[in-house]
Amino acid sequence: MSKRVAVIDYGMGNLRSVSKAVEHVAEAGDQVLVTDDPAQILAADRVVFPGQGAARDCMAAISDHHLNQAVLEAAASKPFLGICMGLQVLMKHSEENGGTALLGLLEGEVVRFPERMECAGQRLKIPQMGWNQVEQRIDHPLWEGIPQLSRFYFVHSYYVSPNDSALVAGITEYGISFASVIARENLFATQFHPEKSADAGLRLLRNFLRWRP
Repeated sequence: MSKRVAVIDYGMGNLRSVSKAVEHVAEAGDQVLVTDDPAQILAADRVVFPGQGAARDCMAAISDHHLNQAVLEAAASKPFLGICMGLQVLMKHSEENGGTALLGLLEGEVVRFPERMECAGQRLKIPQMGWNQVEQRIDHPLWEGIPQLSRFYFVHSYYVSPNDSALVAGITEYGISFASVIARENLFATQFHPEKSADAGLRLLRNFLRWRP
């Protein structure tokens, strides 16, 4: 059965690479639509919410495109994949930009990595930029076919700290241990970029398109 997949366009995020990656793993007949139209987002069968940049700019762009309610409704009602800032803005508040109110779908904070972190005696750079492992903390359909401790591509200085530890579907070590994936019912969101994460990332996107929460 063909599916309509909406990739939310609010003016920020690597939309071309995300949409192309989703198209690459889509089945025949699936439609992948990059859109900022709330009606099209809510009419889609699945929604991908990518993002990059600063929290305040991201929230301003979502508001400017009148997408706040559409994102919240989609995240509550259909298979929904958040990527990078598309994960962070689901939280209630971010430390970034001196403090930024977010969408508040999930209780929790977005916090910055500590200023000084080391691994094996080497100082770690902020932002984390590059490949890192993800430890899967729960069994989930989106992990199907992806080996434990697979490597994914990260670019970020902030990470999510949800109030409910049961939301954490994956963790990553970068000086500290942090939640790199959250999952709840029809919602799955990653700090890493699956569209930049080679075979493991494409498998995750393929799993998302076949997921029936």
